[in-house]
Amino acid sequence: MNKPTIPQGTRDFNAATIYKRNYILNTIRNAFQLYGFEALETPAMENIDTLMGKYGDEGDKLIFKILNNGLDNPAKQAEVTAAFQKVLEGKTNKQITERALRYDLTIPFARYVAMNYGQLTFPFKRYQMQPVWRADRPQKGRYREFYQCDADIVGSNAMINEVELAHLYAHVFNMLNLPVTIKINNRKILAALADMCGGAEKLTDITIAIDKLDKIGIDKVKEELQQRNLTATQIETISEFLKIQGTNEEKLNTLSNSIGNHPSGKEGISDLQFILAQQTTGNPLPLEIDVTLARGLNYYTGTIFEVKAIGYNIGSIGGGGRYDNLTGLFGLPNVPGVGISFGVDRIYDVLEGLDLFPKQLIKCSTVLFFNLGKDESNRSFTLLQTLRAQNISGELYHEPAKLDKQFKYAEKKGIPLVVIIGSKELAENTCTVKQLATGQQVIFTQSDLLNYIATLESGL
Repeated sequence: MNKPTIPQGTRDFNAATIYKRNYILNTIRNAFQLYGFEALETPAMENIDTLMGKYGDEGDKLIFKILNNGLDNPAKQAEVTAAFQKVLEGKTNKQITERALRYDLTIPFARYVAMNYGQLTFPFKRYQMQPVWRADRPQKGRYREFYQCDADIVGSNAMINEVELAHLYAHVFNMLNLPVTIKINNRKILAALADMCGGAEKLTDITIAIDKLDKIGIDKVKEELQQRNLTATQIETISEFLKIQGTNEEKLNTLSNSIGNHPSGKEGISDLQFILAQQTTGNPLPLEIDVTLARGLNYYTGTIFEVKAIGYNIGSIGGGGRYDNLTGLFGLPNVPGVGISFGVDRIYDVLEGLDLFPKQLIKCSTVLFFNLGKDESNRSFTLLQTLRAQNISGELYHEPAKLDKQFKYAEKKGIPLVVIIGSKELAENTCTVKQLATGQQVIFTQSDLLNYIATLESGL
């Protein structure tokens, strides 16, 4: 028999992990609702036409495609074989696959807006917290199945939306006690750079290469730009642009001097200035202009965000930006939008690595009733149900057993209290309650058990 395994890049989650993940998810969900976003969920799979062509060549390669049913039908063998040949040539074929697992939450959201435009109130603010799948190479902080938590606002061009999302980022990470830097840039600035390097059609080539800067370094970025047919002069212009350093104000001044006369560049600089100006008195946002920030996805058109944890090297733990024509991909043009995403799994790794999870997250049973016989366990179960009715968690040991075995069960599960009802306690209508941490043991009437356990639970 083969040893059981799970697909590479996926994980099982035990109770301790789930409690910690729920701490993150609940913190993010509460913030979304505090900022006025409403919940949405979309299917795990989408029609392949919905996803393909929306993420650029690099992203499209990472989409998990689902094989159609009936490919083993002998009557279709010839056409299926021909269709598979097209797939081997790198082409998508609906005879082989019509559906795929969602790559992110943004494109499904744009599809949803296009399908339900007449029923929505705009600006439409939605949040979505679901897993996504990418056929990426698994490594630290990068999985093939992982959660995203998105907040998007569509139907508004107002820059105050970007400000709100920056504050939302800061709020969540403040609640998680996780220090971060929120990096910002603007695709209009990068569009101006592309125009200076040969035209708007160079934008995708430039942003895809720049987006890899942290991973491969400036020399490899130059090599990739050369492979994408940029000239030495153009590559040098980009290289000098990527060297812009200093405070936010100094970077804005340098940008103004270098691309400020370009219409697109001027707009991008103005957008950044607006966001930086909307700071809360006494509680400034941890914003940092980063001209190397590109966000490789094709659909971004304005402000772009990326969040980095301070003190832990894992890549970005959040990102997003403005996309002013995403629904146009589905036949609904001129619906502007902006959104951000939280990378829950990476946030988990950072909180774990920096020991920032609260210590009392794991919620086990509060009390274990020992099983010492049929009549005794019947009485114990009745009392257990009384506790559960008051939202006090507990369990009854599943079968009669020696006291030592039942004590070890409670210890291994971290259950702080045990209740013992033997023949003597049954006859006297009492029970013995023991706190495992201190060894303290007291005898109570069964009618007083609820009040005693409730009092103890608040201090456990």
